Amino acid sequence: MKILVINGPNLNLLGLREPDLYGALTLPEINLRLSRLAAELGLTIDFLQSNHEGELVEAVQSLGRGADGAILNAGGYTHTSVALRDAVLASDKPVVEVHLTNPAAREGFRQVSLLAGAARGSIAGFGPLSYELALWWFHRRGQETAEG
Repeated sequence: MKILVINGPNLNLLGLREPDLYGALTLPEINLRLSRLAAELGLTIDFLQSNHEGELVEAVQSLGRGADGAILNAGGYTHTSVALRDAVLASDKPVVEVHLTNPAAREGFRQVSLLAGAARGSIAGFGPLSYELALWWFHRRGQETAEG
C-alpha cells in the first residue's frame, strides 16, 4: 500500500514558524519519522509540500494513479478551498485530514474545515503524532482489507 502525505502552505516553515504553537520539528524531520514508521508497517510513503492550491488539487486528483490514499494537512486551505474539497470528494481513494494543532480550539475562522466532511476522517491536535496516527489507520485498513 502506498500513501501520499500532502502538506499545504507554510508547512515548509515548521520548526521556524511559531514553534510554541506548531512545535520545533521541521517538515523534513516529521517526514523522516513517517518514513521510518511506514517501513516498520510495510507501507510505501511519498511526500509533497506545496504553497500552491492547484498543485495540492492535482496531487489529490492523482491518487488513483499513484497512491492508495493520502494524509492531507492542507494548512490554511482547510478553511478556504472549495476546489480542494471537491478534489477529495471526487477521489475514490481515502483521504485523512490531519492538523498539528486543534483548529476547533483556535480562532473562529480556523474552526470550520471545508475538508472534514469530504475526508474519511480527521486527526488534529496531537502535533506530529497526528500524521503517525493517520498512517496507523492506513496500515490497519490494509490489514482488514487483506483479511477479507
